[in-house]
Amino acid sequence: MPDADELVANALAAVRGTDVRQAERQLDQLMVGTGAADGTTAVDAALLRRLVRGLGRLWPRGWQPADVDRITSRRLDARAARLVRETMAVQRREQSDPVPAWFDEQLRGLVTEVRADDENVLASWSVREALDRADALRAAVDVLALVESLPPIAVLRPPPGTTGAATARPAGTRSGSPMLDRVRALLAKAESTTFPAEAEALTGKAQELIARHSIDEALLAAGSERGDLPGGVRLSTDTPYAGAKALLVQEVAAANRCEAVWSDDLGFATVLGWPADLVAVELLYTSLLVQATAAMLRGRAERRAGSGRRTKVWDESFLNAFALRIGERLRAATEAATNAADQAAAETAGAERLLPVLAARGEAVRERLDTLFPGVTRHRLSVRDAEGWSSGTSAADRASLEVGGGRKPRQVPGRPDRP
Repeated sequence: MPDADELVANALAAVRGTDVRQAERQLDQLMVGTGAADGTTAVDAALLRRLVRGLGRLWPRGWQPADVDRITSRRLDARAARLVRETMAVQRREQSDPVPAWFDEQLRGLVTEVRADDENVLASWSVREALDRADALRAAVDVLALVESLPPIAVLRPPPGTTGAATARPAGTRSGSPMLDRVRALLAKAESTTFPAEAEALTGKAQELIARHSIDEALLAAGSERGDLPGGVRLSTDTPYAGAKALLVQEVAAANRCEAVWSDDLGFATVLGWPADLVAVELLYTSLLVQATAAMLRGRAERRAGSGRRTKVWDESFLNAFALRIGERLRAATEAATNAADQAAAETAGAERLLPVLAARGEAVRERLDTLFPGVTRHRLSVRDAEGWSSGTSAADRASLEVGGGRKPRQVPGRPDRP
């Protein structure tokens, strides 16, 4: 009789293949176990060991806990994602090498409850999910197949166990910053109001705070000896309308002196930039996506009441137009804030340093882009519904923000081993 590790390996190989009957036979073998008195427990332990090992191999390959959680939910389901979260917590407790603070913070955001019984994770999870043993084993093997199949992606932060992991700086401004608290409050009000003029004023004020803070951070960094490199964050661009979401990411990123690359097959866009700018992109993208969706739903209702039925093509054209128009407005606001800051600096000693500082930081971001994504391509935007495009542009004119961009989303080539 095969041992537990061999049974898991056989089931995994069968699931990866095309013979459905063979896969079911191997899962039946997992059900039977090793034949020993503790055969079932041994199979669970073998599954957990291999899954923990697979997760540990992902961190040096660029994956972060939030990325693994997102793609598990996308390709499998929420139940599988909950198993992955618990297994990531087990893997973290077994990690003996230095672990950066950002990693622990991200993991805490996913795992709300720490469970002490690491040996019975699979059994406890299946009970909470109300799964019988066959379904639990099938789901666990599917999770393992996914984890072991994930390709390398760009390494945005020093991962656990590497040089610099223990001293890695956070990718963005402190989450408890008073400035960020004010920005979040303003954006929350902008999303909830039903009056476009009020939303515009609230979001404009939020962007004004962000722009001023970004310029202050740039000048402060220029006067220090720190040798930081631009960092990165990944933002979800999941279906539906993934392309329109990627375009919105790119527009917001460009407006805040960042670069964005879309990985369609993995369901996210990677944004590269300096810490304060990355925080701005994440906050603004999240808020604008809410505003764009709400405006699209209102547009659908008006269209049904008037000219007819809703179509996916109309929705997509609406969101693409919204993203591009918002980009123009955001870019204009950023340029205005920069010009005002430069003019104010010109009235003080050592004044002409702002624009060269911003230019140098922009060049550093582009160099980081070329290093991490040497083979990006442009993705052409097509307009397939003129009515949807016009409605989306009008909605963006009424929306709540000000910064600026205006480019098509770049996409990583279709190789499976690229992000």
